[in-house]
Amino acid sequence: MSPIVSCSWLYQNRFDPRLVILDASIEFQIPAAPEKDTTNVIAGARRFDYDHVFCDPDNPLPHMMPDEVRFNQQAKALGLNQDSLIVVYDNCGTFASPRAWWMLKAMGHQEVYVLNGGLTEWKKQNMPLSQTYEAPAAPGNFSGRLDQTYFVNTDYVLQQISDQSSQTLDARSFERFAGQIPEPREGLRSGHIPGATNFPFVQVMDQHCFKSAESLKPVVSSVLSDHASEYIFSCGSGVTACIILLAAYICGYDRLSVYDGSWTEWGQSQHPLETA
Repeated sequence: MSPIVSCSWLYQNRFDPRLVILDASIEFQIPAAPEKDTTNVIAGARRFDYDHVFCDPDNPLPHMMPDEVRFNQQAKALGLNQDSLIVVYDNCGTFASPRAWWMLKAMGHQEVYVLNGGLTEWKKQNMPLSQTYEAPAAPGNFSGRLDQTYFVNTDYVLQQISDQSSQTLDARSFERFAGQIPEPREGLRSGHIPGATNFPFVQVMDQHCFKSAESLKPVVSSVLSDHASEYIFSCGSGVTACIILLAAYICGYDRLSVYDGSWTEWGQSQHPLETA
């Protein structure tokens, strides 16, 4: 089954007792993303807040992946179970939800899917809405095991720059990648990780939805090297990197990881960078 599900699929399966719908919207306005709807939620949804809850509270960088213990504690509190059928979405399309999907995959959860088009598409199809989140009936029994290879740190990315079999993909716009415009977050240098390949996330999107698998294949194969032994995905803060990672996953690529700190971390460091 594809990691992406349609609004009609979710509607048809909304009474599945294992189903949990998670709103994974974020506060930051992703460049090129539509305006958020902060009033409505999908009926029955719970809040998966990786800005403040499912994150590392001791890290000054935004929404960093929490450790295994914290993730499991918060997942249980949210009522997630080992056998939950999880669908994640966000409030402006398919922009923030792929990261939530990847976080749950990193914890070993298999039945997790991204709602194509998110709340935007759900409303477009006149599906049921609410203005409040659903509270879990009881704590869940979620007990994941964090695979450390799903999220990598600066030291690892720095080490892999000289490895010709490692490819780093940057999901930001070409203008940001080339250092032609300032970063949206203040205090960051402009440019990109040396040797990285620019892969703007808008290339895999059809407005607020993902392109079809058939449409994604030529786009992804034109950017990802067939000779790479691993693919590291980066962006501004580890969110839109998951959009192009999801596209690669759909197209059958493996050995995928996210540079969690991404340019928010690299851009304020003394590590080398390139422009143009």
